[in-house]
Amino acid sequence: MTANSRAHIAVLMTNVFFAANFSLVKYISPSLVGPYGLNILRVSISLSLFWLLWFWSRGPAGIQRKHLWRFFLCGLTGIAVNQMLFIKGLTMTSTIHASLLMLCTPLLITLSAFWVLREKITLKKIFGLSLGISGAAMLILSKDHTGSSGSSWQGDLLIVINAISYTIYFILVKPLMKVYQPLHVIRWAFTFGMIIILPFGWQQFQAVQWNLFEGTHWAALLSVVIAGTFLAYLFNVYGIRHLGAGVAGSYIYTQPVFAALVATFFLGETFTLEKIISGILIFTGVYLVGRQAVPVIQE
Repeated sequence: MTANSRAHIAVLMTNVFFAANFSLVKYISPSLVGPYGLNILRVSISLSLFWLLWFWSRGPAGIQRKHLWRFFLCGLTGIAVNQMLFIKGLTMTSTIHASLLMLCTPLLITLSAFWVLREKITLKKIFGLSLGISGAAMLILSKDHTGSSGSSWQGDLLIVINAISYTIYFILVKPLMKVYQPLHVIRWAFTFGMIIILPFGWQQFQAVQWNLFEGTHWAALLSVVIAGTFLAYLFNVYGIRHLGAGVAGSYIYTQPVFAALVATFFLGETFTLEKIISGILIFTGVYLVGRQAVPVIQE
């Protein structure tokens, strides 16, 4: 098997792990552990595994002074903001809502490129953006309630911001891949991310009542930490190095499919007519915008 084939498989598995996280996180948070407390567990355990893996492989240790700021920003956008908003937003909305809204990322990037960078925009792109944004707005404003959390629009908004943050991470991390090994990059990104997350989640982490955990809860927690965090980030950074941020990022389109399947069988969530129409609008919008929807993360 070629390195390119392994990279494609790695990125696909990354999105399978991320998709499963949508349901697994809701299974244990916020009922057993607060969203920010769960972040402490995800990041700290994954960080420990990354450092152990580095120690075993005896790779390079430090980072160049000129790259400190970029590593910090990677930790902020790809680890801290991304994970805190994802889990907090997910506890406030439905799995299917969250997975569909992740597709707004390329649409928002195209809109930003037009607005900020003054890039040329065609009628086809305008139509695609209109469809995609209309679908997202319909999803956010739909009367879908999530138990005690009530209306899900606040959670939907956090999911959209989380998707934007993770896209910025894609942009920032690629240049580092040309200088350092993937494990080295992700290890330091998690180190900075852990420093940022710690004060936000420490109180919720201390409040976790471990005696309430049953076997299925422990299994879900281990899956979120090991597969949905450690392996997902490791595989993703490998994919970015070999395929580029644009190709690796395009696999995000598979997440709603996997997430919806898991949510349907695991959480009993259902597709409403509004969700189906919203999903069709978003997918069609992304298709019409095309690959040029993510010009800023091309190599």
